[in-house]
Amino acid sequence: MADAASLILLAAGAAAHHEAAEPSALGLAPGAWVALSMAVLVVIAIAVKVPAMLTGMLDSGISDIKRQLDEAKVLRAEAEALRQEYATKIANAEKDAAAMLAHAKGEAEAIVAKAEADTTIVIARREQMANDKIGAAERTAVAELRAKAADAATTAARGLIAAKHGASADKDLIDQAIASL
Repeated sequence: MADAASLILLAAGAAAHHEAAEPSALGLAPGAWVALSMAVLVVIAIAVKVPAMLTGMLDSGISDIKRQLDEAKVLRAEAEALRQEYATKIANAEKDAAAMLAHAKGEAEAIVAKAEADTTIVIARREQMANDKIGAAERTAVAELRAKAADAATTAARGLIAAKHGASADKDLIDQAIASL
């Protein structure tokens, strides 16, 4: 730090010993020339209407930005309308789906009830058919038993008649039959 301070003091002392004359042109110092050139530049800029051009460019930029903002507002409103429309469509689709589901459940319940009723009718009809078949089988069995009993009785009667009736018994029966006439 001490070295930096000593260097600064040395530089200040050297600058004090070297006072050189500033250059000048037409009696004006360099600072005056800079001020004069700036004044001329400002006058030329005003004469050429640079501020008006800058203002016009800024105004056109502002109007472009306003137009873009208006377009953005319109697009946003359209987007909001579309979003609302699709939200409504989704809600309606959900309602339609719920209605379809309820309708399908009702139809399914009706089909199940009809199937149960039809099944009850078919079971009753088949039970009646089975009872009819059983009755027919019983009647057939009874008829067969009667036929077998008749055959057995006929066979037994033949056997008894053949064993107990002879020619003399036949003659007595024939005479009784003739006499009853």
